[in-house]
Amino acid sequence: MEKKNKTLVTEFILSGLSSNPKLQLPLFLLCLLVYLITLLGNLMIIVLIRITPGLQTPMYFFLMNLSFVDVLYSSTITPNIMANIFSETKKISITACAIQLFLFIDLASSEAMILAVMACDRYVAICKPLNYTVIINKETYMKLISSVYAAGCLNSFIHTYCAFILPFCGSNHVNHFYCDINPILRLSCKDTYLNQIFLFLVAGSIEVGSFLCIVISYIYIVLTILRMRTSRGRSKSLSTCISHFTCVALFYCPVFFMYLRPNSAYAVDQDWVVSVFYTVIVPMLNPIIYSLRNQDVKQALVKCRLFCT
Repeated sequence: MEKKNKTLVTEFILSGLSSNPKLQLPLFLLCLLVYLITLLGNLMIIVLIRITPGLQTPMYFFLMNLSFVDVLYSSTITPNIMANIFSETKKISITACAIQLFLFIDLASSEAMILAVMACDRYVAICKPLNYTVIINKETYMKLISSVYAAGCLNSFIHTYCAFILPFCGSNHVNHFYCDINPILRLSCKDTYLNQIFLFLVAGSIEVGSFLCIVISYIYIVLTILRMRTSRGRSKSLSTCISHFTCVALFYCPVFFMYLRPNSAYAVDQDWVVSVFYTVIVPMLNPIIYSLRNQDVKQALVKCRLFCT
C-alpha cells in the first residue's frame, strides 16, 4: 500500500493567492502591473548600462547582472501566480514544480551573492581607490560573476535533488502559491530532518556568508568615510552606497525571516505576505531605487531621453 501511495502523487495542487472570486481580477491586474514595471525597469537598466559609455565600469556591470537576475527571478514566479488566479485546480506537475524550485533557489542564491560582490566592489572603490583598477579588473569581475552563477546553480541542484528524491504520499496540496522548499518538504511521508539541517547548512552558509561579507565591507566603508576630511567626499561616497544598501535590506530581511528560523515559528499568513514581498515586489523596487538614488543612472536616463526626442 505504501508503494502504491507513493506512485499516486504525480502532481501538486497549489493554494494560490486567494480563492475569493471578487479578488481574482484585482489580484491579476495588480500582479500584471507589478510584473510589467519589473520587466520594463530592469530591462531599462540593462539597456542603459550597455549603451552608455560612462557606465562601462565594474559597479554597473554587477548592477546589470542584478537586473538580469531580477527579470528571471520575477518571471519564474509571477506569471505562474497570474495563471493560477483564474484556475480552479491550480495543478502543477512534479516535474514543473521541480523546475520552478530549481530556478527559484538558483536565482535567489545568485542575487544574494551578487549583492555581496557589489559590496566588495564598493569597499575596494572607497577604501582602496588607488588600487581599484588593479584589483577589480575585467578578468576579476568576470571570474566573480561566473562563480556567482556556478555556486547558485550548484546550491539549487543539491536542494532540488534532495527534495524530490523523497517519497510523496497522501496529500499533494502545497500550502503556498509557488513551489518553495519548505512547503514541498512538508508533503513527504519520510522524515525530512536531514533535509532541514542541510537547508540550514548549505543555503544558510550562502545567505549568511554573503550577508557577513556585506556587513564587513560596509563597516570598513563607514570607517573610511568618517575619516574623510571633506563633506563633498563623504557625500559622494555615501551616494554610491545608499542604493545598494537599500536593496540589501529589502532582500535579506524577508529571506532571513522565511528560511533561518525553526519550523515551530511557521505561520502561513505571515509567510505568504513575506513571500509576495520578496518574490514579486523586491525585483520591481531594485531598478526604481537605483534610478532614483544613483546620479550616474539619472544622468544617463536624461541623455537617453534627449537623444530619443
